[in-house]
This record gives sequence, structure tokens and C-alpha cells, in this order.
Amino acid sequence: MKRVLGHLIRSLQSNVLAGVLVIGPLFVTYLIFSFVLGTLAKEGMPLVRIFDTYFPRAQPNQPWLDSGLAIVLTLLLLYVVGRITSFVIGRQAFRLFEAVLERLPFVAKVYTSVRQLLDIMMARKETSQRVVLIDFPIAGQKSVGFLTRTLTDSTSGEQLAAVLVPNAINPTSAFLQVLPLTRVLETNLTMEQAMSMLMTGGAVGPETIRYS
Repeated sequence: MKRVLGHLIRSLQSNVLAGVLVIGPLFVTYLIFSFVLGTLAKEGMPLVRIFDTYFPRAQPNQPWLDSGLAIVLTLLLLYVVGRITSFVIGRQAFRLFEAVLERLPFVAKVYTSVRQLLDIMMARKETSQRVVLIDFPIAGQKSVGFLTRTLTDSTSGEQLAAVLVPNAINPTSAFLQVLPLTRVLETNLTMEQAMSMLMTGGAVGPETIRYS
């Protein structure tokens, strides 16, 4: 009886683990797309209201249809903005807009910080940003980070590193760690590989990494 029970428990464990290995990546992918699409739908709802004002629909509004239309309108707006800023006049207008924002006391700090964070996230491998590993949150546990700049300790003259450590799944929030440069381990990861690992919780990434 015990042998049969033990066999059933081992079979249950192995099958549950196999199910987790199959469903896990799909679930993480679902969470990421749900977050992205949900954000696009939420931000696009005001556009849907404006669209309904000028182009009334014969059928009553459907929640799924409104969400889909909101996502399409948001993507269309982002495309138009990106297209406009790709032209010379658009770039000049955007620089003027940024100059106005930088004159606003509180808004300037927030906008500049967010802009720098996004620039780091989207940086190409030829930039000065590098993908590194640091001991975080405790020694012996490595976290993926982006080395954004180096600075000097005014007391000892030691070289320090400013490392941005994004949160997995939601890399728009992050920790900024300042630590000795000697405790920073450079990796062979590109920015694209690091972002893929972060967005998927490590499910997508290279087979090897420089860890030691």
C-alpha cells in the first residue's frame, strides 16, 4: 500500500512539474501582454470617447470593442507622433517642447529621470551603457543591472559605479545602486538580451552568461 501511495505521489509531482514547465512561459507571456495591452487600452479610452463624439456608432458600445478600438487608436497616435518627430520640423518642435518642460521645477526632474530611464532601456550595445551583474539584494545573489555611469568617492578616491537594477516583468520601476566598481561584474549580454530576460522573468535569454 505504501509503495503504491509513494508511486502515486511521485507521479503526481512529476506531472505537476511538467505542467508548470509547459504553462509557466505561457503564463508569463500572458501577464506581459495583459499588462501592455491593458495599459494601451486604458490610455486610449479618452480617444475612443472623442471618436464616438465625431463618429457615432449605430450599435451600442461593447467593452471588448471599446478596448480594441482604444488599443488601435493609441498605437496609431504613437505612430503619428513618432512619424512627425522623425522629420526636421518635428524634431525641432520636440526640442522646444522639452525645453519648456525643463523650465518647470517639479516636472523637469520627473520627466528627465523617466527619459533617461527609457533611454537606458532602449540603448544599443554601441552606447556606453553596459549590462552587468551585482550582488543584490544580498551577497551571493546576482541581479541584472545597467551600468549607467562611474563616479569617484570624494573621501577615498575609489571608483564607484551607478547601476540601475530594473524589476523583472515590470522593468519601468527599478533600484539605483551605487557601489564600488570592483564589485561590478560585466557580462557579455546585449541590451536586447537583458531586456528579454527581464520582460519574461528569465524564460527567454541566452544559453550562457558570464557569471564569474
